Amino acid sequence: MYFEFMKHSAQTWIENQPKKRPQAPSVSERRLWQAVVGRDARYDGAFVYAVHSTGIYCRPSCPSRRPRRERVVFFAAPEAAEREGFRPCRRCDPRGTPREAESRLISQACGMIERASDDPIRIESVARQLGVSPFRLQRVFRRLVGISPGAYAQSIRLRRFKNRLREGSDVTSALYEAGYGSSSRLYERSNGHLGMTPATYGRGGQGMEIGYTIAPTPLGRVLVAGTAKGISAIYLGDSEERLEATLRREYPAATISKNPAQVSQWVRQLVGHLSGEQPELDLPLDVKATAFQRRVWEALQQIPRGTTRSYSDLARSLGLPKGQRAVARACATNPAAIVIPCHRIVREDGGLGGYRWGLKRKQALLDAETKTRTGN
Repeated sequence: MYFEFMKHSAQTWIENQPKKRPQAPSVSERRLWQAVVGRDARYDGAFVYAVHSTGIYCRPSCPSRRPRRERVVFFAAPEAAEREGFRPCRRCDPRGTPREAESRLISQACGMIERASDDPIRIESVARQLGVSPFRLQRVFRRLVGISPGAYAQSIRLRRFKNRLREGSDVTSALYEAGYGSSSRLYERSNGHLGMTPATYGRGGQGMEIGYTIAPTPLGRVLVAGTAKGISAIYLGDSEERLEATLRREYPAATISKNPAQVSQWVRQLVGHLSGEQPELDLPLDVKATAFQRRVWEALQQIPRGTTRSYSDLARSLGLPKGQRAVARACATNPAAIVIPCHRIVREDGGLGGYRWGLKRKQALLDAETKTRTGN
């Protein structure tokens, strides 16, 4: 409420100023200047400031170098600054909305984190290079991406590490190439994401025991695989060989056996669900994911049976109004079809969009759920 009042006061003060500015700044003008000095994004949209020596105007939070006070003049809106001959800053884009500026800020931060090789990544360094405070970067990053900059950096390093192992690098080489400063950092963080030690992952899951079976359903063949903790994979298809190959590709050295007894209870519930005999599923999952993927998958499980959401709807529900693509990627990597119901996500115009297991299966799932919900 305080900052909304201040923004309104700032706009009113600027609009009522005479054309010739007084020699000594008023109390209100001092407040505007303090917002500029502090790069206070809460004043973005309330006013812009222009610099006589450059002929450019900016939003208060612009990360550019601060000019001398005597060279600055304030305007209530970009149009007012342009009428006086000033040009918009290309760095902060004062004509755009604050949300657009925040999106560009986080896009730049993500790029810097992805290119960085430090371990751990210094968020203070990223913030300093972008001309914002670490606190603001953390807050905006969490709101737009859904996780902290540190968690994002960790997921980037872990992805690089996994790729290096799959390409044939040994663990020691892979961890340094991925940006880990020491093996202790890798081992203390990896189990929760890989589900095993790095060496085990590098050996294709050696030592893991995965049981699976394949059963007929109204949608074709379904492969259900899992560990003692829960379901790790549910695949749909027409060819048993392809379904088995998909599972073995992920863990080529794991102990994978066709063990119907291990997963029989889950299979019965799943087949009953697809046949319409068991509308609700409550099956344990043992899937590994990044923090963001887990948020998306949990949100998918909250969508009521027989209803759909668009990618945009799901992104907004997660506090990411422009995160449709990130949400779509998380849906595409869903390892447990049906239990994590990514088939309930459609395009904004109502079109089916994509589906890993085929659009015919997606439509059949939606039709069956609608029929069950309406009781027809």
